[in-house]
Amino acid sequence: MSREIVLDTETTGFDPRTGDRMIEVGCIEIEDLLPTGRTFHRLIHPERLIPADAIRVHGITDEKVRDAPKFAEIVIDLCDFIGDAPIIAHNAQFDRSFIDHEFGRCGRALFPEDRWIDTLKLAQTRFPGMANSLDALCKRFKVSLVERTLHGALIDARLLAEVYLELKGGKERRLDLSASRTVTAAAAAVAAQGYGPRPRPLPVRTHEAEQAAHLAFLQANLKDRSLWAGYGVLVEDEVVGLGA
Repeated sequence: MSREIVLDTETTGFDPRTGDRMIEVGCIEIEDLLPTGRTFHRLIHPERLIPADAIRVHGITDEKVRDAPKFAEIVIDLCDFIGDAPIIAHNAQFDRSFIDHEFGRCGRALFPEDRWIDTLKLAQTRFPGMANSLDALCKRFKVSLVERTLHGALIDARLLAEVYLELKGGKERRLDLSASRTVTAAAAAVAAQGYGPRPRPLPVRTHEAEQAAHLAFLQANLKDRSLWAGYGVLVEDEVVGLGA
């Protein structure tokens, strides 16, 4: 099976090089583009105060992470969960920069660049010139945002997993249509022979006056352009029958 990890982070700001730190990480495991139900989620003590602007985005306050572990205390569990799977993130360079920074602080080897899959780049290729934020993609693919009032690493990872499925071909990839392609010998024989005449011809449901009025309409308006001519209807004093 193809195992992949959808990952999202929440941080104190935009740039770890200026002192910003990770405060939440959430991961969803998927196999063959389907969530397995296994997740990884941790709040992280950033070892600094969280700016008010960041709190307005994700709602994570200093109080909420006061007793949370530091990144060095969860890094082994995180790496064990990810394993050697590709890592899927939206605007992956952002999440990767924080993961790399935290790994560097812990003295751990970084995940190789080729293991990161950026859904923003996938979306930009598929929808060039359009809004391709996670919110925009959720609306485009009709992924419900009901549970999401603020950004959250695990919630956003769940949404991204659904968006990634759509970007990779949509829910129809899960359908097994092999049964619908099975044709029985009897059905094949009928298809090869074509359809025979109706055992009981349908009764005519129009009377002579209606037929005459219809014929007059054809002669006056459609003449030889009438589709009815192929069914033996008299047009311009001639009968054009099937195969005639």
